[in-house]
Amino acid sequence: MRQFTAVVNPTAGAAATAAAALLALARLLREEGADLRTEYSRSLAHARRLAREAGQEGRIVLAVGGDGIAGGVGGALSGTDAVLGLVPAGRGNDFARALGLPRDPAALARVLLHAAPRPVDTVEVSSAVHDRTVVLGSVYAGVDALANRHANRSRLRGSASYYAGGLRAVTTWRAARYRVTVDGEELTHTGYTVVAANSGYYGSGRLVAPDARVDDGLLDVVLIREAPRRLFFALMKELRTGAHVHRPQVRVLRGREIRIAADREVPYGADGEVDAVLPVTVRVLPDALRVLY
Repeated sequence: MRQFTAVVNPTAGAAATAAAALLALARLLREEGADLRTEYSRSLAHARRLAREAGQEGRIVLAVGGDGIAGGVGGALSGTDAVLGLVPAGRGNDFARALGLPRDPAALARVLLHAAPRPVDTVEVSSAVHDRTVVLGSVYAGVDALANRHANRSRLRGSASYYAGGLRAVTTWRAARYRVTVDGEELTHTGYTVVAANSGYYGSGRLVAPDARVDDGLLDVVLIREAPRRLFFALMKELRTGAHVHRPQVRVLRGREIRIAADREVPYGADGEVDAVLPVTVRVLPDALRVLY
């Protein structure tokens, strides 16, 4: 029978939610004879270390929380033989959504107990001023990174924090001039954001890159150019369905290595956790991680 180590979100407010999500699941796993250990991490760095240690023991590592803990734990296991399981219990849960994972404890328990590990791509993120890290979902540079920063500092919970953060970010944003290099080919772009997406979803269910696949060895690069704010708000609504990609203000490219720079200090984020400024280089790592889904 399978052996699991659950690594629980270190964020103080989110830890209780993650622990509650794990409680019902843990009972179901143990009823089926699975061995389950629970580790409460002190920080994201500590979560990565716990994940690596459990993976080296041959245990399946469960990331319990949202995209930050999923990206941190998954990134720590990238390039190893370890297996990752996700227990979605955060605000966004976008990578779990891209994998089609259920939230219902009984359905999720069946996946974790019986699914065969499947390879997915991961994303290497590096810059001159930020330590190299590996994440799962996407890297985004611009108004969405600013919105995520506001959401992380908000007292609101769930999707409401993203909506409030997005509204605040858009109303104060001024278009940036980007230099984007995709597999060695450079282009200029003036606008709101550049997103290098492994997963189609980001920002709590927004389908930013509808054709992105987690196992195709490529990143979808979504560029949203300068437009009147009223049009951008309409475009934001279309992110729920992915219809925005049909607008002339949106361009989608695909590549394996993307470098993003700008004419000023534009913030970028990755899986909701990396908070830094451009430039940044993003590279896909094909089939680097085994996941249960």
